[in-house]
Parts: sequence; structure tokens; C-alpha cells
Amino acid sequence: MRRTSLLLAGALAAAALSTGCVTSTDIESLETRLDEIQRQILQAQRQAPSKEEVSSLEQEVGRQMQLLLKSEADMQVRLQELSSQIEQLQAKLDDTNYRIAQLSQTIATTNQELKAVRTAPPVVVQPGAEPEGGDRRVIVTSDPESLYQAAYNDYLRGNYDLAVREFQEYLANFPDTELADNAVYWIGEASYRQRRFRQAIEQFDAVLNRYPRSDKVPSAALKKGYAHLELGERSQGVVQLQYVVRQFPNTDEANLARQRLRELGVDGGRPR
Repeated sequence: MRRTSLLLAGALAAAALSTGCVTSTDIESLETRLDEIQRQILQAQRQAPSKEEVSSLEQEVGRQMQLLLKSEADMQVRLQELSSQIEQLQAKLDDTNYRIAQLSQTIATTNQELKAVRTAPPVVVQPGAEPEGGDRRVIVTSDPESLYQAAYNDYLRGNYDLAVREFQEYLANFPDTELADNAVYWIGEASYRQRRFRQAIEQFDAVLNRYPRSDKVPSAALKKGYAHLELGERSQGVVQLQYVVRQFPNTDEANLARQRLRELGVDGGRPR
């Protein structure tokens, strides 16, 4: 700094000599200007950051960058954890919905059984004949409701062969009643429970083709898919279950179809 001041003083003196004689006033003016320049230099030096300050600032910037990077990494890990938790909750929700659907179907079946027991018509045994497991019975065919209820009661009791014959008798005598579609469906169910899956498919197809507006259509479509799977016809069974999901998306049958498709490792789709 002193060297700089001397250089400046020399320059000012040279400038003065070049103009002529030098007075005491000129010298004082030069000294004043020199003092001002030195003051400005000292002030600039005080205001300028030191190397230590610059180094410290660089270290602080680096530390803040590391914190930001770590925060970003922590945030990504947290997001992944949240995503995993959401997937687990969704799986639990699907399982709960499936259980609710099963319980709803069980409740519906139980209500049907209770209704059937309460309204079961009297059974007339053939005179002079020994009933064989309750199978040799005479039903008054002039009463369609009694015949239907007798057939349904036999189905509930597991007397599937007798139930099929009674439902067939019902259809032969009362083909145009409101319960005709139900009779065809229960013949299919009885065949399915006897593991006569091909005959069951034929009956479920009959429901789908003859009674397209029946409330038994979703159940018939579902059980047809099950029957194909039981026969080892995987592709046909999968297609049939996917059809149930698409055509009846908000039904218990669709929930059961989705569950079976998941068990098979197939995406059953969801209603939108």
C-alpha cells in the first residue's frame, strides 16, 4: 500500500513540475489528495473479504448443497415407503371387499334357505311304497309353486338327482312362469355340485341365451367360468370370468371373478 502511495505522489509531483514552478500550496494540496487516496485504499481493504472468509463461505455453500441432496434422497425414500404402504392398503381393501362379497352371498343363500324351510309344502309319499332316502315322492303338479319349492328344498338338502328331476318336471309343466329361469339355473348348480361340469355349462348357457334379462344371468356366467376351469379349460374359463367383470362390474359375481382371476395370476380389470 505504501508503494502505491509513493507512486501516486510521484505521479502528482511530476504533473505539477510539468506545469511550471511548485508552490507550498501545491504541495499541501498534493499531500491532502495523497491522504485521501490512502484512506480510500484502507477502506477498500477493510471491506474486501479475506481468503479465510471466502473459504468459509465456500465450505458453507458445500454443506448446504449436501444437506439439500440428502433431503432430496430422504424425500424419495419416504415417497417410496408411502407408495408401498398405499399398495398394501389397497391389497387389504381388495381382500376386505372379497370377504364382504362372500359374506353377502352367504347371507343371501341363508335367507333363501330360511324362506324355503318356512314355505316348504307338504310332501306326499306314494301309498304302499318305501321311500328311498326321501326320493320316491309324488308332487301335485297342478301347483307350480309347490313343485318348485319341493325341488329347491331337495337341492338345499343335497338331493341333487331328485332336485334335477323335479326342476325338469316343473319346466315341462310350467315353462313360461317367472321361476322358469331359476329352475334352469338350479339344474345347472346341481350338476356342478355333482361335478358334471359339461352338463352344468349347458344349463348355464341356457340361462344366458333363453333368459338374458334374468337376475340369474351374472351367477350363471360366473359358474360357467368356474366349470370351464374345473374341466381344465383355462383359457375359456379366464375369458368367461373377464366377461363377468366387464358386463357386471358392480356385482358380487364380479368381485368373485376378480378374486379367482387373481388366484390364476390374471388381471381381471376394475370397473371405471
